[in-house]
Amino acid sequence: MDSAEKTEAHQQEVTTGGPITTMDPQRRIVVEKSLKRKLDARCSLFILLYIMNYLDRNNIAAARLKGLQDDLKLSYNEYATCLSILYVGYILMQVPSNMIINLVSRPSLYIGCSMLLWGLVSTLSGIVNNFGGMVAIRFFLGFVEAAFLPGALLILSKWYTRRELTTRNALLFCGNLISNAFSALVGAGVLSNMQGTLGHAAWRWLFFIEGGATMFIALLAAVILPDLPHNSRGFTEEERYVAQLRMTEDVGLADSDEGQSIWTGLIMAAKDSKVYLMMLTLTAYVVGLSFNAFFPTLTGTLGFDYVPTLLMSAPPWVFACLISLLNAWHSDRTQDKFWHITGPIIMGLVGFIISMSTLNVAARYVALFLQAGSYAGFIVFYSWISSSFPRPPAKRAVAIAMINAFSQLGNVAGSYVWNLPENGYRKSYGIVTAMFGITIVGCLIFRIVLVRLNKQLDIEEATSGGVVDEKSGVNAKNDPERANKAFRYLV
Repeated sequence: MDSAEKTEAHQQEVTTGGPITTMDPQRRIVVEKSLKRKLDARCSLFILLYIMNYLDRNNIAAARLKGLQDDLKLSYNEYATCLSILYVGYILMQVPSNMIINLVSRPSLYIGCSMLLWGLVSTLSGIVNNFGGMVAIRFFLGFVEAAFLPGALLILSKWYTRRELTTRNALLFCGNLISNAFSALVGAGVLSNMQGTLGHAAWRWLFFIEGGATMFIALLAAVILPDLPHNSRGFTEEERYVAQLRMTEDVGLADSDEGQSIWTGLIMAAKDSKVYLMMLTLTAYVVGLSFNAFFPTLTGTLGFDYVPTLLMSAPPWVFACLISLLNAWHSDRTQDKFWHITGPIIMGLVGFIISMSTLNVAARYVALFLQAGSYAGFIVFYSWISSSFPRPPAKRAVAIAMINAFSQLGNVAGSYVWNLPENGYRKSYGIVTAMFGITIVGCLIFRIVLVRLNKQLDIEEATSGGVVDEKSGVNAKNDPERANKAFRYLV
């Protein structure tokens, strides 16, 4: 059997059901609609998981407003260390975790178990009595949370085509944005009503309640989340077949790592210079977004009491969620990445400049909306990562993890950026303004690189009979595992 016959045979075969006859186009439309409806329903749970992920990570900011720092006798630098140490564990575990999740047949169980662990660790934050204990808890919290985001992005990239992925990633990241609003509301409720209950300070109950909720949701995740297109339960044989066929048509023949070792993806990603450019660019972006962890504190500069401050922290993130969904939808519709990243960044820059320029309460509150809106570009950036490293899956898994893990250094640095409270944090805003500028430059360079690669692909396609390899540009007629007739990088 020659390569072309193998390709056709693969497209007419599903792992669970053996050979399948060629599907009628009208039947495929019906099956694909059913597939996407089920998939969207099950993947929507990722939103709730991300909400809990960020609630457990950032509830320390709300707890600080009600005495955590004073009760634990923390200096500012010690408090900043408690924030930043989480990302040390987060960075260490991301690449190994994604290498593992790419090999397991039930990623839903893997994510569910990791969520159960981080919920337990978060709950234990409520019994800490000193700086050392909080540092240890935060380190292990980051270590077990590391499995979630790159794992979720990887699962979505295995089910959705590049033309669908940005909108789905936006829905996922809305969990992040909603959690910023929701954490403020939950924090206001708990901190107002649980003071002194059963002898515990209110900020301790914040950890108890949110950690317990996370553990309950983890059990749901293990049952509801999809696994892989070829083996996920809850789909018909036709739906699994169409799921595999969609990815074959989108990024090449096989979304498979058959015959590759666990180290193959690491080696391939380490050799790709695009990975390093995205690592540096995303790190600058993350430093620019570091205001997220200090948002209640920045809202506090408006001069209100702690409950109004927490409540006023919520609307900017609701606004950011709406802007993000609109921006992602339009990015998928136009297949543009660069302008849909830099546009929201420019919005955030306007917010930073307003905050540096005035102490007027109304103007500074409007600026908080603009700053939160800059997250819309962050979401498109992550889909740019997935679409720029389409296969093999082992490489995609490591590339996503490497870029996301390295970017967390931005959170470590960002923990210390906001120790300059003079004049409404003017100097701190100056730092994040510079980081956003670096992000725009990095995105521009990356766009130029991809445009150049697409031109090379055009040339190779014209001279090699229409089948090229998107990485090397070589004729891929005799390499069906890497062949894709129409692949182009999204810019």
